[in-house]
Amino acid sequence: MTLFDTMGLPEGLTRKLNALGIAEPTPIQSRAIPHALDGDDVLGLAQTGTGKTLAFGLPLVAGLMQLREKPAPRSVRSLILAPTRELAAQIRDALLPLVKDSPIRINLVVGGASINAQVNRMERGCDILVATPGRLLDLIDRRALRLDSAAFLVLDEADQMLDLGFIHALRRIAGLLPAERQTMLFSATMPRQMEEIAASYLRNPRRVQVSPPGKAADKVTQEVHFIAKAAKADLLIELLDKHRDELALVFGRTKHGADKLARRLEDAGYAVAAIHGNKSQGQRERALRAFREGQVKVLVATDVAARGLDIPDVKHVYNFELPNVPDNYVHRIGRTARAGRDGAAIAFCAPDEMGELKDIQKVLGTTIPVASGAPWEVLPDPKAKPAGRGGPRRGGGAKPGAAKPGAPRRRRSRRAA
Repeated sequence: MTLFDTMGLPEGLTRKLNALGIAEPTPIQSRAIPHALDGDDVLGLAQTGTGKTLAFGLPLVAGLMQLREKPAPRSVRSLILAPTRELAAQIRDALLPLVKDSPIRINLVVGGASINAQVNRMERGCDILVATPGRLLDLIDRRALRLDSAAFLVLDEADQMLDLGFIHALRRIAGLLPAERQTMLFSATMPRQMEEIAASYLRNPRRVQVSPPGKAADKVTQEVHFIAKAAKADLLIELLDKHRDELALVFGRTKHGADKLARRLEDAGYAVAAIHGNKSQGQRERALRAFREGQVKVLVATDVAARGLDIPDVKHVYNFELPNVPDNYVHRIGRTARAGRDGAAIAFCAPDEMGELKDIQKVLGTTIPVASGAPWEVLPDPKAKPAGRGGPRRGGGAKPGAAKPGAPRRRRSRRAA
């Protein structure tokens, strides 16, 4: 008997877990599932990779198994909202084995795919709809689906939905849902706007928390290279050459930059693919499938891949460009060292990224070990008022290849991924 057997889950579900080789619940599962099975709203705070999908998926499927009638046309019994297409598809794929050989139907509604095909699939209604907020509202505006009979609601990675600008969409969706429902909200962090969303969606929630914000996975080794921007690609190729047979995920900031770096790596002889917001859903799915199966060894991505992707064999994560949002660093490096494995996180820091590095280390509560180079001087904000007596504070030396003393330095523009 496992701990899952003692939680009150239906016997059919526990048998499927055993068949899948899932023997014991993770901490977020053991804390959230009993409250959800009791019918309580749940506010879960946990980093990606902690098992949140089953934390809400098991009680959700258990509740649907008690409903006998079929869903009405264009209606949904339960709604799961996710910030990205990749995470939404991964949630769908994780739930499918739980509903195998049952009448429970799951639909996926995301951007980048044919909306007409999604409209047609919703004609029969469904038991579980996994959706991104924007495409969900597109179908609602077409009267292709309605939410007034949704008995269960899940918001996964809710803080990332705010980061991606879905606040207005979430407010609108909240008004379309029935008041009588069970809601589970999971988030890695709890920014101020999240308090508003939680108040709008949840009623007297049970709060459960594991993996405090800013905590990296225990088995991730971290290091940083202080290096000039123009030398980053050469260093990346040098490091990748040391583990050509292992999967590496490389993060950049912009869509154009991801494509440019992927071409550079392809020219260097690597099997490489890129994913970002300008890629179609089909392109993104093919790239991820090839990466997961090992046909592609290097995946270059923007922060669209920073959360939710569960590819256990990723051994190395490179922060080719540091993220503008420090919490995203934790999410990025959480793509490795999954399921108890070891992993390495390597960061590249150019002169204009010292501010980002300091913010990241503040979130981590520690200093990332230096692999090469020395910390750059902290660049003054060009919009800030002139420094007072003594001028700006300076840091350590610079690695060869940095801008010459006295040369103008500018911060890069921060375009959205």
